[in-house]
Amino acid sequence: MALPVLLLIARPSLWRRSRRDLGAVVAFGIVLGLMNLCFYLSLERLPLGVAVTIEFIGPLGLAAAMSRRRKDLVAVLAAAVGVVLVNGHELGQVDWLGVGFAAAAGALWAGYILLSAETGRRFAQLDGLALAMVVAAAITVPIGLATAGAAELLHPRILLAGLAIALLSSVLPYSLETLALRNMRPAVFGILMSVEPAVGAIAGFVVLHQRLGAIQLLGMVCVVGASIAITRTRQSEAPDI
Repeated sequence: MALPVLLLIARPSLWRRSRRDLGAVVAFGIVLGLMNLCFYLSLERLPLGVAVTIEFIGPLGLAAAMSRRRKDLVAVLAAAVGVVLVNGHELGQVDWLGVGFAAAAGALWAGYILLSAETGRRFAQLDGLALAMVVAAAITVPIGLATAGAAELLHPRILLAGLAIALLSSVLPYSLETLALRNMRPAVFGILMSVEPAVGAIAGFVVLHQRLGAIQLLGMVCVVGASIAITRTRQSEAPDI
């Protein structure tokens, strides 16, 4: 449902586009679709704050991989400890399938960051994102129809809820991220993104009444702290422009 809205806003064109341009936007769309699919599958099995924290390891690992400093490796190890704590101290009670989906979403998120930057260099405004979401829809819509059924999805209440989710979870955040990265240093953007696990935990508590224990909150602090440490390090190394 996010797709018609974004296409109406961007009105992208494929006129005179090279194969590399099309390849970049197709790859971006595939990663975008699979990332959302894995994340929502993880939410069926994990609390929102836990799923977001595990997923955040993807961009955190990417930031560390692009750095050669040992301090960043230590930060990633601290984040890994944080993820273990977030999943609770009783490993036998962990829903490993949910963890796997969240981890896959994180890995795809890292790919999303790289491909979003590449697509942004090749397409103006929100054109690349709009085209990528066409590809993403081709992946997710058939799966949604197969699992929920066309009759269920066409119910007015479901359609309204789906439209709200599409706008709030896809159109607005992805569009704002694309625009923000064109006007903000990546390090600053990374620090702001570091609050996502905490926001996810708060949203899960307020909206879904999901409570996290003290150990899980400590793990979340480890992940957020590791992310801030890495992004601040990369910011200090970056030359002033």
